[in-house]
Amino acid sequence: MGDGIDADQGGPARLDAGLLFTDGLPQEADAVGYRGAIAADAAGITYRQLDYWARTGLVEPTIRPAHGSGSQRLYSFRDILVLKLVKRLLDTGISLQQIRVAIQQLHEHGVRDLTQITLMSDGASVYLCTSSDEVIDLLGRGQGVFGIAVGKVLREVETQLIELEVTPAEEQHVDELAARRARRSRTA
Repeated sequence: MGDGIDADQGGPARLDAGLLFTDGLPQEADAVGYRGAIAADAAGITYRQLDYWARTGLVEPTIRPAHGSGSQRLYSFRDILVLKLVKRLLDTGISLQQIRVAIQQLHEHGVRDLTQITLMSDGASVYLCTSSDEVIDLLGRGQGVFGIAVGKVLREVETQLIELEVTPAEEQHVDELAARRARRSRTA
């Protein structure tokens, strides 16, 4: 397969270089983002998973990372899409190690239009298919076990986020627990 990403072998796809998730997505400003609890809910994961994935570098918030205790991460639409894709891959039994490789390679190679992408897996490796011919080729070799249509996941995330609250990036929110600790330390 010429345009697939083999997460096991690291076989680079020949894709146009560029930013991951540039086309086919709603336009968004870097001035707003979604708080961690909202991002976790929209992606269908627990807050603990979200925190672990951010701390280990799997999916880091691009709007505002955490800076110390009490600071709040802000996730972009694209971040939430990646979170949901990671969740779907985990649900199918792909190892977190293989998912890390696939996500890293997606970021390295860039993708022009995610609505036309299908992530396929044979249970061990993850492949990026950019056309129906590639999907058929993979299935023809007896390798494809399941596929995730990225465009469908994108629309699900978009629908889930329509009514959820966005947070301005410049808002320096400190959680209530951190605020209480700070007050106590000043009065002590």
